[in-house]
Amino acid sequence: MRVEHGTYSKEYNLFRGERKSIKLTVYPDETISVIAPNDAPIEHIEDFLRRKWRWIDKQVLFFRKFKKSREKREYISGESFYYLGRQYQLVVRKSKEDNVALSHGKIHISSTQGSANPNYTRKLLDMWYKERAKEVFEERFSDILPKFKYKKKVRFKMVKLSKKWGTYREGVVSLNPKLIQAPKSAIDYVIVHELCHVRYKNHDKRFWRFVGEMFPDWKKTKEQLEVRFG
Repeated sequence: MRVEHGTYSKEYNLFRGERKSIKLTVYPDETISVIAPNDAPIEHIEDFLRRKWRWIDKQVLFFRKFKKSREKREYISGESFYYLGRQYQLVVRKSKEDNVALSHGKIHISSTQGSANPNYTRKLLDMWYKERAKEVFEERFSDILPKFKYKKKVRFKMVKLSKKWGTYREGVVSLNPKLIQAPKSAIDYVIVHELCHVRYKNHDKRFWRFVGEMFPDWKKTKEQLEVRFG
């Protein structure tokens, strides 16, 4: 949906529920989410957004700066990286063999290129993330899928997604490898979210009700995922 304010306009996603007030959230990808009471008129919701216009702009600007700073990775010793929701300090050293290991709160990268080739260090770290993601995702998916009791076969695969944590299409749940940086609870939420799409294609009331049944704490988990890792 779209709301206009003078010569400006903003797109927002509207959800409704059993609540008394309007909840407004701006996510790191600049998505604007509004959860409003079931009986709230659109005019009332859009007036609310116009009153919050300056605050929305401020949040968007903050996330843009935050995203830009995160993209300036140098892949050198001392930088911190997330794995399963925890921050680990990167330690890079020259070695005869390439290896990545997690130990004592640090990610140790032994590289034949040493610290002189940050791009090579990044490649080693990305490969390690993908290996760990495959193992963790398979374990969590295998644990969660039976709870849905679907008769049709559903499988998962890892796919590099630019703006989403996961997708579902034609019996396949695709998960973004970057999700391995988030806590297991967030990984579980994304898997549950996509598995709910097996039954409901769109994000309508039935879909979110089903998500709530399968993952009661989804709202808090989703918000933390988007704010910290989006």
